[in-house]
Amino acid sequence: MYARFTARPGCEQRVAELVRKLTASVRAEPGNLRFDPYTQAARPAEFFVFEVYRDEAAFQAHLGADHGARFNAELAGLIVEDASVLSWLTPLR
Repeated sequence: MYARFTARPGCEQRVAELVRKLTASVRAEPGNLRFDPYTQAARPAEFFVFEVYRDEAAFQAHLGADHGARFNAELAGLIVEDASVLSWLTPLR
């Protein structure tokens, strides 16, 4: 899946700091296989995070993690959207 969100003007640095901190915590989760955050080169206020989890149970554990809850609580006041916009991906085989 990927998550996307846009920092409010003036909040870009704080959002980037939060994402960097979250990255280390999520990558330490036993069921996390990938957690790769990006910004758009032409629009650095737009953030994208590519995420892969071992299975649904690992994703549910991720959703219940304290570090994610703290991140989302602070992020909500710093972004344009109400919350991260999630897109579910299916691998081409």
